[in-house]
Amino acid sequence: MPRFFIDRPVFAWVLAILITLSGTVAVFRLPVSAYPPIAPPQIGITTTYPGASAEVVEKTVVSVIEQQLTGIDNLLYFDSTSRSNGTMQITLTFESGTNPDTAAVQVQNRLSVASARLPQEVVQNGITVAKTNNDFLMVVALQSADRSMDSHALDNLISSQVLDSIQRLPGVGAATLFGSSYAMRIWLNPDRLRGYGLSAAQVLAAVRSQNVQIAAGAIGAEPTPAGQSFTASVTASSRFTFPEEFSDIILRANSDGSQIRIKDVAHVALGAEAYGRDVHINGDPIAGFAIQLAPGANALQVADAVRTRMDQLVIYFPSGVTWMTPYDSTQFITISIKEVVHTLVVAVVLVFLVMLLFLQNLRATLIPTLVVPVALTSAFAGMYLAGFSINVLSLFGLVLAIGLVVDDAIVVVENVERLITEEKLSPKEAARKAMDQITGAVIAMTTVLAAVFIPMTLVGGSVGVIYRQFALTIAISMGISALMALSFTPALCANLLKPNHRPPNWFLRGFNYLYHGLTRVYLAQVTGAIRHVLLWMIAFFLLVALAGYLFTRLPASFLPEEDQGYAYVVIQLPPGANLDRTGEVLREMEQIIQKNPAVDRVLDVAGFSFLGQGENVGLGFIRLKDWSLRTKPGEQIGPFLGWANGALQSIKGARMFVINMPTIRGLGRFGGFDFRLEDRAGLGHDQLMEARNRLLGAAVKEPELAG
Repeated sequence: MPRFFIDRPVFAWVLAILITLSGTVAVFRLPVSAYPPIAPPQIGITTTYPGASAEVVEKTVVSVIEQQLTGIDNLLYFDSTSRSNGTMQITLTFESGTNPDTAAVQVQNRLSVASARLPQEVVQNGITVAKTNNDFLMVVALQSADRSMDSHALDNLISSQVLDSIQRLPGVGAATLFGSSYAMRIWLNPDRLRGYGLSAAQVLAAVRSQNVQIAAGAIGAEPTPAGQSFTASVTASSRFTFPEEFSDIILRANSDGSQIRIKDVAHVALGAEAYGRDVHINGDPIAGFAIQLAPGANALQVADAVRTRMDQLVIYFPSGVTWMTPYDSTQFITISIKEVVHTLVVAVVLVFLVMLLFLQNLRATLIPTLVVPVALTSAFAGMYLAGFSINVLSLFGLVLAIGLVVDDAIVVVENVERLITEEKLSPKEAARKAMDQITGAVIAMTTVLAAVFIPMTLVGGSVGVIYRQFALTIAISMGISALMALSFTPALCANLLKPNHRPPNWFLRGFNYLYHGLTRVYLAQVTGAIRHVLLWMIAFFLLVALAGYLFTRLPASFLPEEDQGYAYVVIQLPPGANLDRTGEVLREMEQIIQKNPAVDRVLDVAGFSFLGQGENVGLGFIRLKDWSLRTKPGEQIGPFLGWANGALQSIKGARMFVINMPTIRGLGRFGGFDFRLEDRAGLGHDQLMEARNRLLGAAVKEPELAG
């Protein structure tokens, strides 16, 4: 094989160029993310039972659906949440590697079996089955600079003009509106209802019966009598759209000719469909929605597409309405990829300089340097075929692969140079003879390294996903490097290398003198060690024992915590606290957090939290300043979290936690880990809460747990 390419260097060049082009094309088609999709896929089931309490929803809806979910392929577990506003959500978590589309179809099939046993109101409202993601890609907010539009009007603007357009973008999994759109609100007066002998159910029945769409037909349509010469469609009044039309709905017609209308017992006005949430940024009211990424989508491309679409939509907004992104997780992805790419470039430059220093021949150094980009770009083609993404782990594998992919080329170049210098052969003859000598060694070296990395891809679970992309990226690079060492490198050696008769310059002479001196010292130390084998073996076993002891003492974790430029504030007030009280706590939280010089802005949502929904909960997104502006130790994420948790203790009547974002997006809501306490004996809610309090009391005493 090497002789074939030595005699046909153009073919070797074409092969290298084709490999490089395939990798270059793959770079622009690969998705980009901070980490590979490590989180297990999840499917969510959501529905609404109007007017039902959380207990009723759990007994009549959740339990009925859950009975049908067991036995689904690759299902790990499912958990459900029932809320007092009649909404319900069941989240099913599947094993890593499960096709989410197949899982969604199986869930839908099981749900169709349970539909017959569900309340009719639930079936009429519809049951949604969709792929879910625990993490928000970004939050987009609308703000009225002149305060001419309140948050409810901005919510309606998002619902009517923005959400549908954003959800149609490729890669957008879902868009969650923090508020609600407009609806016709009928505020009943209970005293007047009682005075007229009416009930709320009668009002609802009257609205449903009179607010209908009627097909009135046509005049003169076929079949028609002879002589009919024209036809006309009949247009009847459609559904009501104005408050006055709803106010005139007749509730009861009395025998004396009088009528009781809705306006006699209620006030009708256009308002928000729900008032359970409130969004502010730096204390100013806004409206916002969160975007979740679809599985396998390119986070950077989706974020850019959202920004582009918002720039297109903003020209249709009312005067004074602007948009912003108070939360954007792609900033950390971008800075992470840039840092790794910077390390990659530095590594390539250092490899070139080291090879030039030791080979001391620019032509000989150029050959491995040409092989490096071929091997690295080929890794991108392999990543594309394997379904990988450009992320921190795959790029880190490339950084480590740089030192490995040049080894094969250096071995070939050094052997060819040796034969040219010692045996006075021509470059082509030296290349032929050199490859006859080392072809087996190159193949053996590549096989040994592959045997080290490829078995790492067989690890299962979330850890296996991390090792798989890292190991296969290195293995693919090494495989192409070996191919280049047997084809491209000998062809370059036969055409580029020439006998070097020039003596080294003063710098290289000094380096050679120092290097030979260090070699002599090293050989002398090795010779002395051989004479005292027992002593050095004792030292070796002592070092192994010390390493083993330190290994047992080091703390263990899944992945290190990272400063991603954001932090969460989870807020919970006592049960029964209303939205105004939660908002006051959030304003106080904002004032305290903004005193820290590391904070850029604070976005808070009242009535929504990752730990539950209701008027007594809230969630804050703390956006820190750019990493280049936070150079002091106290402005990093770790010290900031400690300061923020301590500073917020001054707020009474609410529990607050400032938490770092998870390193792996989608694997959890926060950093650390989630814990579920189950009442498997059916002892009841009070016993469960008592057990929870005992568990938390014991957890506080553990030094490994921070909160």
